[in-house]
Amino acid sequence: MAVGFRFRDFVPEDQPEKGFESLFKLFMQLVTITSGDVGEALQWLNELDKQYGLTDDNYGMGNFIDDLKKKGYIDENEQEKGEFKITPKTEQGIRKSALEEIFGKLKKSSTGNHRTPHTGQGDEQSTDLREFRFGDSLEQIQMSESIRNAQLNHGMDGDDFMLTEGDLEVRENEHKSQTSTVLMIDISHSMILYGEDRITPAKKVAMALAELVKQKYPKDFLDVIVFGNDAWQIEVKDLPYLQVGPYHTNTVAGLELAMDLLRKRKTPNKQIFMITDGKPTCLKEGNGYYKNAFGLDRKVVNKTLNLAAAARRVKIPITTFMITSDPYLQKFVEEFTEVNQGKAYYSGLKGLGHLVFEDYKKNRRKTL
Repeated sequence: MAVGFRFRDFVPEDQPEKGFESLFKLFMQLVTITSGDVGEALQWLNELDKQYGLTDDNYGMGNFIDDLKKKGYIDENEQEKGEFKITPKTEQGIRKSALEEIFGKLKKSSTGNHRTPHTGQGDEQSTDLREFRFGDSLEQIQMSESIRNAQLNHGMDGDDFMLTEGDLEVRENEHKSQTSTVLMIDISHSMILYGEDRITPAKKVAMALAELVKQKYPKDFLDVIVFGNDAWQIEVKDLPYLQVGPYHTNTVAGLELAMDLLRKRKTPNKQIFMITDGKPTCLKEGNGYYKNAFGLDRKVVNKTLNLAAAARRVKIPITTFMITSDPYLQKFVEEFTEVNQGKAYYSGLKGLGHLVFEDYKKNRRKTL
């Protein structure tokens, strides 16, 4: 009797997938957008349920809330019934979700994006495989993968087995360098102006980068600071709760704090990543603030450029990620970058994660 397959017409499901997992993915997105406000996230989820029928009679929103509590994702306030807060388990879950969302979309870059000024091979194997290139050592060649490629490319006949350079795969090596990075996030009011939510993508990138460092580069240091009228350091666990304030943009305070943090790190590689959408508009003077949001104020700009030069003198490059393409601001960013001898990217929100990740991976392979 012949063994085969029986085919029938494919009937797509009219209803979206229901149950805890599908609701949980939406909940994690919403709780990030609402800065950790569980009540507001659940209200939005209820509205989506009314519009798209996310639940049914077998599994309702009440069941989902009960499961969130049972699985340890939310806690209920004992003093005020019905008021929930997320748990450390959820905080870590949000970071992992951000890492999967951003890092999972990154494509294999071309060889030009992985160049390093070091001569010779790195001394730490990574998990990445790539094609053989001139200069790779024999120890890097992965024979099982290479032989499989040869069989796929040239056939399985043992008498005429052929292995060519194009079949070879090697395991990427990285230099075992430690990197200290300060990630600066602009939380001035402009990050939510003009009907565009810029703070949520910035938060996601920060959380994803933190999770990447923790998982893949545990010896590296990552400090996160936020800057508005002032600048202060936050813990990675605080990122989901980050909100924009009624602030101006005190870039000077952010850079001063970042450089103070990096001076304490005894690592060869030090760098500052700055995510912002606007120009510097504020300085701290005594107990007050000097503010000017109308144009590029000479006093504020000069102080900012002086700090860029100071960072260059102590070999701390600053990479600026401008999440707006306003031509008016590009001239300032170009001057700031030239003074620091750093880099600048003008990115939409969708491309931000790719740029941050690629730059981090590239910079940690060299001594700055």
